[in-house]
Amino acid sequence: MADYAPESIESKWQKLWADENIFKTDIDHDKPKYYCLEMFPYPSGRIHMGHVRNYSIGDVVARFKRMQGFNVLHPMGWDAFGLPAENAAMKHGTHPAKWTYENIATMRTQLKRLGYSYDWDREVATCHPKYYKWEQQFFIKLFEKGLVYRKKAPVNWCPTCNTVLANEQVEEGLCWRCDSVVENRELSQWFLKITDYADELLEYLEKLPGWPERVKTMQRNWIGKSYGSELEFEVEGLEERIAVFTTRPDTLYGSTFMSLAAEHPMVEQLIEGKPEADAVRAFVEKVRGMDKIHRGSDDLEKEGVFTGAYCVNPVTGKRVPIYVANFVLMDYGTGAVMAVPAHDQRDFEFARKYDLPMTVVIQPEGETLDPAAMTEAYTEPGLLVNSERFDGMPNEDAKLAITDYLAETGRGRKTVNYRLRDWNISRQRFWGAPIPMIYCDTCGIVPVPEDQLPVTLPEDVQTRPDGRSPLPETPEFFDTTCPVCGGKAHRETDTMDTFMESSWYFLRYACPRDDEQGLDREAVKYWLPVDQYIGGIEHAILHLLYSRFYVKALRDENLIDIDEPFDNLLTQGMVLLDGSKMSKSKGNIVDPDEMIAKYGADTVRLFCLFAAPPEKDLEWSDTGIEGSARFIKRVWRLVEDLGGSLSPVGPCAALDVSGKAKELRRKEHETVKKVTHDVVTHFQFNTAIAAVMELVNTMYQLRDELVGTEEGAKALSSAVSTALTLLSPVAPHVCEELWQQMGYTTHLAVQPWPEHDEKALARDEVTVVVQVNGKLRGRLTVSTSAPKDEVEKAALAEQNVAKHIEGKTVRKVIVVPGKLVNIVVG
Repeated sequence: MADYAPESIESKWQKLWADENIFKTDIDHDKPKYYCLEMFPYPSGRIHMGHVRNYSIGDVVARFKRMQGFNVLHPMGWDAFGLPAENAAMKHGTHPAKWTYENIATMRTQLKRLGYSYDWDREVATCHPKYYKWEQQFFIKLFEKGLVYRKKAPVNWCPTCNTVLANEQVEEGLCWRCDSVVENRELSQWFLKITDYADELLEYLEKLPGWPERVKTMQRNWIGKSYGSELEFEVEGLEERIAVFTTRPDTLYGSTFMSLAAEHPMVEQLIEGKPEADAVRAFVEKVRGMDKIHRGSDDLEKEGVFTGAYCVNPVTGKRVPIYVANFVLMDYGTGAVMAVPAHDQRDFEFARKYDLPMTVVIQPEGETLDPAAMTEAYTEPGLLVNSERFDGMPNEDAKLAITDYLAETGRGRKTVNYRLRDWNISRQRFWGAPIPMIYCDTCGIVPVPEDQLPVTLPEDVQTRPDGRSPLPETPEFFDTTCPVCGGKAHRETDTMDTFMESSWYFLRYACPRDDEQGLDREAVKYWLPVDQYIGGIEHAILHLLYSRFYVKALRDENLIDIDEPFDNLLTQGMVLLDGSKMSKSKGNIVDPDEMIAKYGADTVRLFCLFAAPPEKDLEWSDTGIEGSARFIKRVWRLVEDLGGSLSPVGPCAALDVSGKAKELRRKEHETVKKVTHDVVTHFQFNTAIAAVMELVNTMYQLRDELVGTEEGAKALSSAVSTALTLLSPVAPHVCEELWQQMGYTTHLAVQPWPEHDEKALARDEVTVVVQVNGKLRGRLTVSTSAPKDEVEKAALAEQNVAKHIEGKTVRKVIVVPGKLVNIVVG
């Protein structure tokens, strides 16, 4: 054998796999299916170590399941639309399409260089018209059903990027991409009615046992279902009332002021003609520019401004001052909070800051709270006080009683509230899927006829240096005719949020070359749901929530037959360098191409899988990857040194051996049992790899004694075959090469996964612990078939044991076969 040369070995096997279509997948009803999917990448131009880790995890799972006899779908594609590509293209003086397709070509080459077992015939790019044509069709179907609508709404606007930003894309009031101060504007936008599915999205989380509880909790909190009361406060001098949602109607008698969100539609009406108007407007402008997530955090410093207006507490009749406060969000409830400072910590902090009154309405039993002496809000259970007819009632009972009282008197009602808001899918940039709607002065807004889809994004249009979309100024795109009346009309120039593409791509992989329909129902029924989905925790809310909604909406359109897209979810940890996430801006990047050139793809994969469990963060380590390289070379040398002694007897060969050969065979079967358990049960690749390393060490220890005999050579051949098979999902190229060197003619990639034999795990001898009065005093190696009296006699005779019982009376000897002997002495 030649020296280990990873580059030539890896390119050889990648070509062979491709030439023979080893990973091409079709429907096969004679096999159980397994759909393994990693979240597809945005084509930024280069893959990073986070990609390598994610896709290496998925590849091990896919290869393992294929070897277990499953018909495995393992596809790859590109999340190719969006603002980053457009900004990068402008920066480099090129078109987003050219930039994106060139990046896809580069990243495809990089992924192939890592030897991932993708069915590349199923590759999709979301920026291709053959992909987004069907997305436009789905949009129209949902529009016709009433799940798509257009309305004016306040939005986060980046004046530099010239587009709407999602709340999650605003960081401390700045755009996440360019750090510009985000403005609040009111624009007409397209929305999907995800709120129609709030209850089902919540309910079905309980039907996803294969999801991390952390992710399900994040989704529950994002949906934010809460039960409570909706009540109205009359406003002095106005006919309108302020509606309030509260989960604490039991504290209504303690409401001493009102807090409104800066975006509340009544703010301007409340301050009209009042001396406080200018101060309120300035405060509103400041707050509207803040990061909404920060506004909702507990550590936010509470600030507000008095509007000069008052409302009336509906049960006490007292005047209540109305403030605008930075911690109140329009996205929750009605955007108005009845402030109860004695029993809500945020209200408490606000009241202390602005010297506002407090009224205690819930007392702990046996105590009397003094508002002046309180250092924090009292939020525990108790009995009502200062609450008129409800005094003395437990506060939990009072929630229902006060709600009923409000309903009886026409001042409130029971209600359910959700934090979830409808999905704004409008984006004002060029590089996205066109929204297939037409504006006609006569007919209004009408959908593009399906036979005119796709509405193609013109890829010959020059993007603008300021980021504004060129579509409104491109007559060949903008100008059209109304499909209803035939008159002049124009197209929608907003494009779709890129979450739209990623919310159904996993369905399209089932039928990516179908030009007649977006989804082949039977293909989707065969492959979906995804059996194992793998991706970062940063996508735990929006991408997963939108994908779940999209599947349910398409199901209700009778296009598919599944309720949920992903049965099992693994959220892998990040790759860190010196304790920080790798980032170009921080300059702490490890380039995968450099590592592959230096060590080989197998070594890079092995390190990413061995250095930490998949759900934990992985700290990059030069010594760690060098150790992985040494192990692969160690396996190479083992096969090289044994040379002609090895033969293709198969993994876990049925051998009748004894002595050291039997010892090696037992270790081989123990390793198969552990690796299978660790991969199947928890995807604990690090412990599985460690078990293979132990098997390799055992072969090195025993090889000189075994290589000279026929049974020893067969035992070594079987053990080496097993080690290569178990290691092949992790380091496939070198294992294929060594497999071939041993004389095998089939690809290891399609080799069945070995099964351990329980009989092979049996031991002839066992080590028994010997205790005297419960303390360890010695160990014995005895035959597994030795009778109890023989074990007892040997234990009493053991030198150190004999010393500790000398001169004492042996009261009892307890023998636990195969484990221990406990001698009780007096």
